[in-house]
Amino acid sequence: MVTVRERLAAPGPHFSVEFMPPRDDAEEAALWLAIRRLEPLRPAFVSVTYGAGGSRRDRTIRITERIAAETTLLPVAHLTAVGHSVAELRQVIGSYAAVGVRNILALRGDPPGDPTADWVAHPDGLHYAGELVALARSLGDFSVGVAAFPETHPRSPDAESDLRHFVAKMAAGADYAVTQMLFSAGDWVRLRDRAAAAGVGAPILPGIMPVTSLARLRRICELSGQRLPGDLADRLAAVDGDAAAGRAVGMEHAVEMARELLAEGAPGLHFYTFNRSKATLDVLAALDWAGPVPAAALSSTTTSGLLPGGG
Repeated sequence: MVTVRERLAAPGPHFSVEFMPPRDDAEEAALWLAIRRLEPLRPAFVSVTYGAGGSRRDRTIRITERIAAETTLLPVAHLTAVGHSVAELRQVIGSYAAVGVRNILALRGDPPGDPTADWVAHPDGLHYAGELVALARSLGDFSVGVAAFPETHPRSPDAESDLRHFVAKMAAGADYAVTQMLFSAGDWVRLRDRAAAAGVGAPILPGIMPVTSLARLRRICELSGQRLPGDLADRLAAVDGDAAAGRAVGMEHAVEMARELLAEGAPGLHFYTFNRSKATLDVLAALDWAGPVPAAALSSTTTSGLLPGGG
């Protein structure tokens, strides 16, 4: 199977998308609808998260295996160290290898239940994402990605230590990184330049999702530890209560930022989809990017209510 490493080495830029493991059959149906709508655009890869705190692991594995078996997409399986022993992690990695999945996003992960709680390693587990990268690479020919935090990880005491941990993850064998959701192209540029100065030359993909309401923006920043972006917050506050206007603001901001990122040399765009396709398709259409968006894909995304604000 081709690897993300090979895909990102090909002429670009590229785009990729992220899905979440569904909680029930209805969510799974919505997920597969999004997958089929995005598949014709040929993203470089699609990743499937592990669920908060490493929950829904079995669904993550099953969905990832099904994507590999039933679609033309290249799946990337998220893997977190939280709550798992090394033996369990070996078993999960082995289950992916058994069905030909050779692409992993290695994350330390958040504590289950409360992502802001103290992080406690499994007594027989790992403490850092870099250790998970090294474990995956030791078990076979895996292409491994990691997370990047333009405003530093919320648990990092300062920017210098955050950069050291990022460099350590890359040195452990990571091929690329994906940032948390961005609100400013400048944040990505600063991260790229700091990483390059520290010797990191691997691709760093900026994460994008149109945010369509002030309440949602505040919640995202609360969970991620990012500062509230004043310009976007002001624009959303001005249309608070008007879902259609909020979506328009969120889409305009996302497209503007995507254009700035590409102009700054971003190797691609990584879209957080929340298992829906419309927002990603709309941004790609606005960019006139990744080739013409198939008419069938665009016409199939007209159903409203897929996300708050229709995203």
